[in-house]
Amino acid sequence: MTAQTLILYALACVAIAATPGPTMLLALSNGMLGGMRRAAWGIAGACLGSATVIAVVALGLGSLLAASHWLFEGLRVAGVLYLAWLGLRMWRAPTPDLRTALARTPQDDAQRGLALLRSLAVALSNPKAVFFFAAFLPQFVDVRQSQVPQYALLGGIFIGIDLLLMLAYAGAGTQAVRWMSQRSLRWLNRGCGGGMWLLAGVLALGRRPGT
Repeated sequence: MTAQTLILYALACVAIAATPGPTMLLALSNGMLGGMRRAAWGIAGACLGSATVIAVVALGLGSLLAASHWLFEGLRVAGVLYLAWLGLRMWRAPTPDLRTALARTPQDDAQRGLALLRSLAVALSNPKAVFFFAAFLPQFVDVRQSQVPQYALLGGIFIGIDLLLMLAYAGAGTQAVRWMSQRSLRWLNRGCGGGMWLLAGVLALGRRPGT
């Protein structure tokens, strides 16, 4: 794998990761509701989910999902329902407040754990992600060399870029609490909820690749 290949791959990852998705919206919402502490746990869950999906692709298990209609549809329905539920939670969430977002409360540990699990579930419940990585990563793999280290390197680069962008979204959420009015914050969080519903609709209407 050449340096030129890695640079091209990194640029492609930036373009892909910059597109707002469910984990980005969760990072923004977590930043508003719980500050960078809660957002960091959610980001960790999203990174763990991406690493798991990439490992599945590297092991060749993506072909099993491609071959099984029922497995794909079951995972897709679960993903749609989960994104719709998250959208509802965001829509109904209380208006963020600077003092509660930055102060430590007894419920912090539980909320951070929930943030991690929600982001992990989002990353794992989208079968399109498996197909995407299965189609995207092999284009940059040199079949003449050992493939596992290459997948590990490519996966690490993608996750690193995704991590930086999620941190930026979370940071934007914490700054929004400082500078925006309570009414504006409420509608910004509802906008994140609406984005989740939109993504759920896209996943619901999408078809399995190759059909």
